[in-house]
Amino acid sequence: MSTAKTHLLAYPFPSAGHVIPLLDFTKTLVSRGVQVTVLVTPSNHALVPLNYSPLLQPLLLPQLHFPNPNQIRLIGIITLMRQHHHPFIVDWAKAQPTPPSVIVSDFFLGWTHLLARDLHVPRLVFSPSGAFALSLSYSLWRDAPQNDNPQDPNFVVSFPNLPNSPSYPWWQISPLFREPQRGGPEWEFHRENMLFNIDSWGVVFNTFTELERVYLNHIKKELGHQRVWAVGPVLPGSSQPEGRGGSSTVSRHDIIQWLDSRDNGSVVYVCFGSRTFLSSSQMGVLTRALELSGVDFVLSVRVPNVAGEHGKVPCGFVDRVRGRGLVIEGWAPQLDILGHSAVGVFVTHCGWNSVLEGLVSGVVMVTWPMDADQYTNTKLLVDQLGVAVRGAEDENVPEATEFGKRIINAMGRTKERLKAQELRNAALHAVQNGGSSFMELDSLLKQLSACLDCN
Repeated sequence: MSTAKTHLLAYPFPSAGHVIPLLDFTKTLVSRGVQVTVLVTPSNHALVPLNYSPLLQPLLLPQLHFPNPNQIRLIGIITLMRQHHHPFIVDWAKAQPTPPSVIVSDFFLGWTHLLARDLHVPRLVFSPSGAFALSLSYSLWRDAPQNDNPQDPNFVVSFPNLPNSPSYPWWQISPLFREPQRGGPEWEFHRENMLFNIDSWGVVFNTFTELERVYLNHIKKELGHQRVWAVGPVLPGSSQPEGRGGSSTVSRHDIIQWLDSRDNGSVVYVCFGSRTFLSSSQMGVLTRALELSGVDFVLSVRVPNVAGEHGKVPCGFVDRVRGRGLVIEGWAPQLDILGHSAVGVFVTHCGWNSVLEGLVSGVVMVTWPMDADQYTNTKLLVDQLGVAVRGAEDENVPEATEFGKRIINAMGRTKERLKAQELRNAALHAVQNGGSSFMELDSLLKQLSACLDCN
């Protein structure tokens, strides 16, 4: 199929956990001959690789300054993007000798359905979360379930229309849904923003068919069409560029050298992604549990750029675990660490990028969800796939001795390890020539080409 005339605008939500997977997806498109312009803000410009391909170019958007401390930050950012980026992109597109023919944008940017209309191009939703999580989001914002007892954080909300009929205590429902005043302008703005996704031309998932077949089929049924593609896991390859996600106190070389000195499957890797800060109490339990467990471990912790109530690694901890514990402050080359033969267990917040990287590495996961889609991802990993064991939930953390036991027990979970290896093989096969995700990408480009031919 010809992709020579396809000029795709890729518009991520401006945070590393959203920019990186969409950027990795665009690289697969570039490999098929698609011209891609990635829309980035100055703060995320460094994530776009220089001289990757003449077909992949960045477009620098105006930097937005968040003015209202009383507004929910995410909603404020999306509002500003809609107000300021929309006209900027339209003016830019009109001036291009080869104008964009399609836009693919993050699911937080549902309003780009209107941008696509103004550009007279189809819009694809890119979901950096899985199909289970997006199915839940669609149902949540479309049907708006009520809490009959608002004072009870454990009030159970059920979703009987979804496969496996999941249910959640109210406190695990998205705070964007729970906290803004119901029917108020912020709540209605975000609801409209999310529902625009349902009206878009198609949806691209960073997942693979063998992992979430039932939820992919559900999404197709809910949308009433087949323009749903699972093209993942979209990952950077066997080795990540140095500093891919930011700076670090330990080099990749030193991390790998340390892991090389450990036995196969003997190391626990602990990381909570690019957004999550542990509280002081959470960090205290975690570090005490690692100390008591006696296991070798790599602990990656975020360093806050402002003072706050974020948990820091306790004074003296590094000295007490010296020789069996490696502490990384800042960004960690997660795929390289998880893919090392020494690593057998991954303690994770269950963000979708981390879930996929854990699955591709075939390790047993210990779950500690804290926000957003992480509770849904935990259900998938523990209850449906059987590749993980529960460790904690947000501030509901067992005492340190018990948590340490859960980590130790995960090292010996043969059933979960075998299932993790099966899914690892399925994930790697999916993106190879002839695999499900490879063929889904072919299908996407074929249908997109047919759509553009009709316009």
